Amino acid sequence: MHVQSPLRKYSPCRFCPNFSIMNPVLLIDPSDNLAVALHALEPGEKFEVAGETIEPVETIPPKHKIALRDFAKGDKTTLFGVTVGIAGEAIPRGGLITTENLIHDADGFSGIRKPIEAWTPPNVDKWKNRTFDGFHRANGDVGTANHWLVIPMVFCETRNVNAIRAAFENVLGYEKTNHYQKLAARLAAGYREGKSAEELSEIHLEESPELGAERVFPNVDGIKFLTHPLGCGGTRDDAKALCGLLAGYITHPNVAGATVLSLGCEIAQLDLLKEAIAERDSDFSKTVHYYTQQGYTDEQTLLSDAIRDTFLGLVEANQLERTPAPLSKLCLGVECGGSDGFSGISANPTLGAVSDRLVALGGRVILSEFPELCGVEQELINRCVSDKVANRFAKLTSAYAERARAVGSDFSENPSPGNIRDGLITDAIKSAGAAKKGGTSPVVDALDYPEKTTKPGLNLLCTPGGDVESTTAMAGSHANLIVFTTGLGTPTGNPVTPVLKVSTNTELAERLPDLIDFDTGAVIRGEATPDELSKDMLELLVEIASGRKQTKAQVLGQDDFQPWKRGVSL
Repeated sequence: MHVQSPLRKYSPCRFCPNFSIMNPVLLIDPSDNLAVALHALEPGEKFEVAGETIEPVETIPPKHKIALRDFAKGDKTTLFGVTVGIAGEAIPRGGLITTENLIHDADGFSGIRKPIEAWTPPNVDKWKNRTFDGFHRANGDVGTANHWLVIPMVFCETRNVNAIRAAFENVLGYEKTNHYQKLAARLAAGYREGKSAEELSEIHLEESPELGAERVFPNVDGIKFLTHPLGCGGTRDDAKALCGLLAGYITHPNVAGATVLSLGCEIAQLDLLKEAIAERDSDFSKTVHYYTQQGYTDEQTLLSDAIRDTFLGLVEANQLERTPAPLSKLCLGVECGGSDGFSGISANPTLGAVSDRLVALGGRVILSEFPELCGVEQELINRCVSDKVANRFAKLTSAYAERARAVGSDFSENPSPGNIRDGLITDAIKSAGAAKKGGTSPVVDALDYPEKTTKPGLNLLCTPGGDVESTTAMAGSHANLIVFTTGLGTPTGNPVTPVLKVSTNTELAERLPDLIDFDTGAVIRGEATPDELSKDMLELLVEIASGRKQTKAQVLGQDDFQPWKRGVSL
């Protein structure tokens, strides 16, 4: 027998949850026929949504969706004001939405812009005269960091790149895993001394030392090694895309110079890389050292030259210091991964409000992950500043979807088991919340991978939904900051661009404090709105851009780099 609770009332508030902690569910859009459970709902509870009394007919876990009416097989369901699926079977009012009773479906798009109201930018008076301390480059770009790159043109050079890494990281003070090496050394020493297995099990990791305290080059934030499995054995298009991505990193405002290792016979030739660099910066003037192993008599000579020249490049890079720059010089990549049922109502809208503020300040924002824009394409098309931009976005996303279908896949397969377990039942549900990261500003450009952003405002970049492929691509398109929202937790970082990780819920922030930089759980508890938290997030981003604070990914040395081998990746 279930004990009935008092009737609770709830009125919808579109995309700006300012609800009481006592509200059990959130109706995101007045037109929705699904709602989000903010905590576990049990049979017998009653609450009122938009004048209708709802009673769960089964347990609804937090983050999951509850049916607000009876659905017959084939009926459309809506969330965030868009179609997110069709009922695969009858679903009772108050029922739990699952992969068994809901099939992915999304609103289509025409590619033709429809008139919408003019965008009203948020008030940014507080930040109009604000600056961040960055590294000014010769072409006018400003970096939020100052790195030197070591890059292989082909996987055959990975061993040589790793040899350079071994030569430099510890000696120059950039090694982030010394404490683990010390643990292994203590275990080895104990074993040699004849300690028992029980005694060895009592040897524990010592607390890691302060990172960067003994750097040889204090104005160089790091020497980064972009190893990858590509460069040969693939198509000519693969090689061209790889060279474009690597050129994006070499010309990146956070990069002072680079050391590039080629075997000599690979498809990704040095000339292709140099052409891609010139396309991105016709007056390119950074120091880049090129080496072709097949032109050397032995590996030792090659590595000796590369190590010596790289060291001299670091000496040069260290001469540059941070100086003030306007916030319009920031380019923000927005990412979500390990998403959950709260992503679209806490972290992503908060990040979206930051995006809008940065656009209002003259900065750039990059929204990527095209498989996770499924069902909101028409809204983005309507926001495009021209038919040309709208048509390019429509063609890029349609071509991507067609390639997936050609090999028997589909955007609908994007949600991971973790997404589904935490309430993102269909790709349309996931996409409707994911798109909120980009805010509400006009779309100024639609870019194909691995093109560079050039226009102030919101840019759409064609990438997969995979976290590292997407963050790698956004950095290659010159994002000098990335904000990554997550509901389940992720260790992802980037070699050249600081990655700020944002939790959708406080439980995650408390459970994984070494990964999470900013918590938006207050939105779920009804203690703050996304707009309020976005102000704090923007302030934190200014501190990170200035080098006064480091993200958790920077502290841990999480330098994930994964080029997109153009084909099908969802």
